[in-house]
Amino acid sequence: MKERISITLDSQLVGQLDGMVDGKEIKNRSHAIELLLSKALKLDVPRKAVLLAGGKGTRLRPLTYEIPKGLIPVQGKTLTEHLFDLFKRYGITNIVLSIGHMGDKIKQHFGNGEKFGVQITYAEETQPLGTAGPLRLCKRLLQESFIVSNGDELKDINIPEMYKFHKQNNALATIALTTVSDPSAYGVARLSGNRILEFVEKPAVEKAPSKLINSGFYILEPAVLELIPEGFAMLETAVFPKLAKQGKLFGYPFSGQWFDTGTLERYERAIKEWRGISKNGD
Repeated sequence: MKERISITLDSQLVGQLDGMVDGKEIKNRSHAIELLLSKALKLDVPRKAVLLAGGKGTRLRPLTYEIPKGLIPVQGKTLTEHLFDLFKRYGITNIVLSIGHMGDKIKQHFGNGEKFGVQITYAEETQPLGTAGPLRLCKRLLQESFIVSNGDELKDINIPEMYKFHKQNNALATIALTTVSDPSAYGVARLSGNRILEFVEKPAVEKAPSKLINSGFYILEPAVLELIPEGFAMLETAVFPKLAKQGKLFGYPFSGQWFDTGTLERYERAIKEWRGISKNGD
């Protein structure tokens, strides 16, 4: 619901506002003021992010025999710290860190997050819960739009743009989609416009419905939590197909960096090619 207000501004400020109006992205003065206020009050992004860092990282052995996946270094920082950098770039400092395998080492390293410029709450798995199960553990903390990110990928996404896309489509879940040259090793999105119809798992290149894959980064609404069954559950198989059938699952293609570090080969590539979080985002 919107309300009409009257304000008085210096003519120079009015001129700057008019300079922002392009008739497309920014429609008029009121829209420009609304966007500026949203950014200043940090209402243009979700305020909380959940990082999934509970996996065993079996494909990264022998590294993960002694180091939890979230503490594996890339260019002098842990994978988790690079994700912190992404969130902090947009003023998101309230982090829920889902931990399981060697979780004590992660807690010992990050503590309450103060040294890293964030505020950390831990969701501790006593048994493996997949990518969806941990969200049930912190249900009481997720009362508004929130971000979920896999903890073993490096990504550079314009979160305000993705959040705007999410709200404009009235989505319950929006998945950030990245483009790969060979989608045969991933789940590939089949789309109708921006709506995701399904993911086709590991198709042959010539049969792939697109080259857009799930990047492991989502914006979700609290209603999604009601679809998660108890115990071990995967967003990809237990939740997203249900949302797709409801027409409430959307895909946000982005062109920023994305590196999967789930295997030793991909991890080596990330070390060599990752350029850090950009100043301007995607």
